[in-house]
Amino acid sequence: MKIRRVLATAVAAAVTAPVVLLSTAPAFADEKPAAQTQKAKPTIEELEQAVELAQKEYDAAVIAVNDAIKFLEEGLEAETYPTKAAVIETKKAAEDAAKAKTEADQAVVDAQAKLDAATTDEEKAAAQTVLDEAEKAAQDAAAAKTAADTKAAAARTAHDDARVAQARKIGLLQKTRDEAKKKLDDAKKALADAEAEEGEEEPGGECVPEPELTAVVSGLADKVVGGTTENFTLRVTNGTDKTMDEVYPYAAVHAFDDKGFKELDSYLDLEWSTAANPDWRDFDLFDGSNVGSLKAKASVDVKLRLKVDADIPAGQGAVFVSADYVNADDSCGGYPELDHREFQILAKADPGKTDETEGRTDNTTEQGGSSTTPVTGTGGSGSGSLAETGSSDVLPKVALAGGAALVLGAGAVVVARRRKAGANA
Repeated sequence: MKIRRVLATAVAAAVTAPVVLLSTAPAFADEKPAAQTQKAKPTIEELEQAVELAQKEYDAAVIAVNDAIKFLEEGLEAETYPTKAAVIETKKAAEDAAKAKTEADQAVVDAQAKLDAATTDEEKAAAQTVLDEAEKAAQDAAAAKTAADTKAAAARTAHDDARVAQARKIGLLQKTRDEAKKKLDDAKKALADAEAEEGEEEPGGECVPEPELTAVVSGLADKVVGGTTENFTLRVTNGTDKTMDEVYPYAAVHAFDDKGFKELDSYLDLEWSTAANPDWRDFDLFDGSNVGSLKAKASVDVKLRLKVDADIPAGQGAVFVSADYVNADDSCGGYPELDHREFQILAKADPGKTDETEGRTDNTTEQGGSSTTPVTGTGGSGSGSLAETGSSDVLPKVALAGGAALVLGAGAVVVARRRKAGANA
């Protein structure tokens, strides 16, 4: 029988509790009395449409938040924006008024000095007239300065009010975004539950959690810089006593800017290669990244290459890893969680400046390889070492926690893949 890829509970655990895909619980609990008329359960197609609609609403909400933040930081500070233009104009007028008052005050001082120096009645009379005019001009200049200062203060207040109003708008948009995210998560879970329930009724081997199939990242720097390429290794180890016929490592990268508002995934490109297939290619969840069979207590190395776009903003990211297997008898399984290795993203350095990560070279072998060296229980990703390494408090924990869901997509991948494999067998 031709073996097709079946993603195990390792992948689905990122977006649903592991028990969901292994249980027979219905997608919607019936809590009404039996005598009452019950609504028909949504079909898989209807649930898929609900997920698609919720995704569009969430994407639109994220864009609205990002646009509002950009307007606060850039639009309101543009010299042509009305309140900002008023601040600039009134500030200049206040500075001119202050200069005029200083000059008028000096004229009074000079006129008084001439009056004091006058000796004849004629000279004194003329000097007094000049002094009276200078004092009147100084009074007018003082009044003009007060009026200009008042207008400048009012303009600053109006501009500050505009910023506060925009900040409040951002808060409301963020609330809408969070509600859309919850709606999306609920829709995905409903779809996953429904597909799990439907999939468990189909014949075929059983997918089970396998914590001894581990995936561990090594060689990835704590900091990556825009415009560079990072080379590192994903080692997949079969810690069981049985050969796994086909093993599928999984790796995905997810990132946010330092404020946690903007996803940076489009700036990152993760590729992989192995000794058996040295050509670099994208790590694609649905195409299946098969590294072949893996004997008991053996390991295989996958070469990873992370390309960082030169225009990427500063932020935080993580590489999520796991592994699955499928056997000739259609039994399957995988590591029941996703581990992650966090890293800091640095914007591309100015010309002439250096960074500790610039000039970084490949610290792995030229291509991935395999090893039959016996393994112990201390090297697997289940130890939690990945989650502890290279972490940063800057990355919003909510964004990181949701990263797995965003890079995996729908939560019922396991059941959907199994159903497809069974139908094509």
